[in-house]
Amino acid sequence: MKQSNFILFADCIPVKGINRSIICDTKSNNFYLIPNGLYDILENYNGKTIEDIKNDSEHKYDEIIDEYFDYLIDNKLIFFNSNPDLFPKMSTEWNSPSLITNIIIDYETIIHDFNVLIPQFETLKCSYIQLRFYKNISIDYIRNIAELLKKEKSRIVSIDFIIPYYEKFNLEELNTLLSENSRIHSIVVFNSPYNKSFKPLRQNMGYIMQVARNISNEKYCGIINEEYFYSNIKLFSESIHHNTCLNRKISIDKYGYIKNCPSMTASFGNIKDTTLEEALNKPHFKKYWNITKDQITVCKDCEFRHICTDCRAYTEEPENFYSKPLKCGYDPYKNEWSEWSTNPLKQKGIEYYAIPTPHTSPSTT
Repeated sequence: MKQSNFILFADCIPVKGINRSIICDTKSNNFYLIPNGLYDILENYNGKTIEDIKNDSEHKYDEIIDEYFDYLIDNKLIFFNSNPDLFPKMSTEWNSPSLITNIIIDYETIIHDFNVLIPQFETLKCSYIQLRFYKNISIDYIRNIAELLKKEKSRIVSIDFIIPYYEKFNLEELNTLLSENSRIHSIVVFNSPYNKSFKPLRQNMGYIMQVARNISNEKYCGIINEEYFYSNIKLFSESIHHNTCLNRKISIDKYGYIKNCPSMTASFGNIKDTTLEEALNKPHFKKYWNITKDQITVCKDCEFRHICTDCRAYTEEPENFYSKPLKCGYDPYKNEWSEWSTNPLKQKGIEYYAIPTPHTSPSTT
């Protein structure tokens, strides 16, 4: 074992949970489970030598300490250098020049006028849009939206489409659409005959995903599981200071009402007579923005809290501002995942929100 000072790579950030911890590798979008004892070592001895740790523990745990550092070395999480002061910790400050960073727009029977919306996106300096269609939509309509963004030289850098599977589903046509429009991040096709993911055309951009589950309305949103974990510095730092789901988000629901999220009840006007900027500046629009996972019941004890999102639309206790997300099945006190929709403790919330589950008929409201 090396005698020089050990240093945790700056982009590898430990997070302590109630029973165990993780190291978030924000560069490679990965995380590593570690015991809380190793977390304490990393927090208290980073920049020291391994011998310092063994001496302070009076050599009672030398074998365990060696195992810890073998693990860190094998996974390239630390390096050794005799001048640790040359390697400061990475800043976890979060800021954005955008008034709004992301927008969700739901479509059903009403087709919102995208020509009217694009200038509003620019005013808010928004860079990411997600469009969710609950009824069949033509590929030509999606192509027109993408072409409008090209024509207007929009600052939008990433757009996701969520669309239903249809009888004349043409994968080649979708691939052509992706190849012609570099701003399209993904096209998710729900209610498909099977689950299948396709490789992106460009690095992390331009991919198609078919999912068998139905997404017939906004109530299918808010599910939290390991598939949606992202270990990157942008999400990590935002999570420390803000709500990772609602911070700087604005939405238009399928009826045209402007909300924090289409799943929420509070409306701040309708897009027919209210601009997005006007809605943003109304009282209470930003009340969820600064609720962090460190304030949420149960979540504050979870080792995954800074790499997942935080749904405030559906919570276990609907009247509790700081209640755990309803659609999370993880128990940090047992370190176990379970199916949230069958958990007896969640049935009150499921009934309150009329949430569709695999065991109930989907709501059409």
